[in-house]
Amino acid sequence: MTNQTDIPNAPLPVPAPGRIDEAAQAVETGPQLTIDDVAAGFVATVRDQGLIAVSGDDAAKFLHTQLTNDVEHLTPGDVRFAGFCTPKGRLQASFLMWRDLDAVYLQLPRTIQAPLQKRLSMFVMRSKARLVDATDAAPFATVLGLGGAKAQAALGQIVPTLPTTPMTKTDGAFGTVLRLNDAFGAPRYLWLTSPDTANAVLAALGTQLAVGGDQAWQLASIHAAEPQVGPATQEQFVPQMINLELLGGVNFKKGCYPGQEIVARTKYLGKIKRRAALARIDDANARSGDEVFSTLDPSQPCGMVVNVAPNGIGGADALVEIKLAQLNDAVHLGSASGARVTFLPMPYSLDALDD
Repeated sequence: MTNQTDIPNAPLPVPAPGRIDEAAQAVETGPQLTIDDVAAGFVATVRDQGLIAVSGDDAAKFLHTQLTNDVEHLTPGDVRFAGFCTPKGRLQASFLMWRDLDAVYLQLPRTIQAPLQKRLSMFVMRSKARLVDATDAAPFATVLGLGGAKAQAALGQIVPTLPTTPMTKTDGAFGTVLRLNDAFGAPRYLWLTSPDTANAVLAALGTQLAVGGDQAWQLASIHAAEPQVGPATQEQFVPQMINLELLGGVNFKKGCYPGQEIVARTKYLGKIKRRAALARIDDANARSGDEVFSTLDPSQPCGMVVNVAPNGIGGADALVEIKLAQLNDAVHLGSASGARVTFLPMPYSLDALDD
């Protein structure tokens, strides 16, 4: 197993007695961080994500026929988003995807991993591809999420070769580090490593960064406007409704996949009328799948909460799928008289991309 001495160029301070255990315990209980904590710099153990490894001679070819993105040309340095749709073009899952020499990896919520892995396996048939649960495999058993203004410098003291641009990755004795899209104007990383390595470095990172859990990582992902389909939102959206193609998660030039005709028609036969937007909700108990309503049309929902996390200041920050025509309305959670939903500036444009 990898340990601290296996990591080259890692000048770690010697922790005080008990410091590692205290840091590990803090992450285990997942203390809630404020939005300011996350923006300043944080490290969090990410426990709500599962990992599917797809291996075999036909792994990339098989996935290429099932997912919304190009898998056959995915290089070992790439990180991409992708979706898996129903024949009607509705997302059953969204993935973070990368590969190494052995397999293609699909990260998704643990809560839907098992049924999605089983469903994808149904289509393997004669392909030389095998899907396994890699969530607890030694090289990936601990996932650390880092972001905010101080994260790059703190992580760079431990990992000698950080990815230099968003949506790329590096590998080494330290494990695998994915750089995702920035949040709060700063780089954001997922570090997949062994429990031994994580335990050895958490104390050092905790002296420089706020220590959190899934809530902190979710909050940063929301502010990067990276949506993720979960159990409450399966089959609710075509990819464009949650901006998946704006994040490079849909390739309109690749071959067919389930729902491809609907996804392409949405792009080519009409203007996109619904998008996911960054929002603040005056209710810390908001949940994914909750509907939102405009006071100008209170009889029917105008959108749905995609992802949400408490923001530590009394409410929640969220990605909300909504009719673009109602973005400037007075919008509320659950009903036209529910908690207020205030839309915030997005980190990227909501205009459709040209090929």
